[in-house]
Amino acid sequence: MKCRKCSGKLEVHRMCRRVRMRCTVCGQEYRIHEVASDLDKETEEILERYTTIIYD
Repeated sequence: MKCRKCSGKLEVHRMCRRVRMRCTVCGQEYRIHEVASDLDKETEEILERYTTIIYD
């Protein structure tokens, strides 16, 4: 997945009670629902590991 701000690579970033997508280049963070329509197969498989994703 690519960052909407700089086209850098987005990676799953897990924090204590939440999961976000974070750009490895500019550090921009996205809530999962903000990028849900752009999820690729690889990212979906990573997110499937978490039983609950809190949308805060």
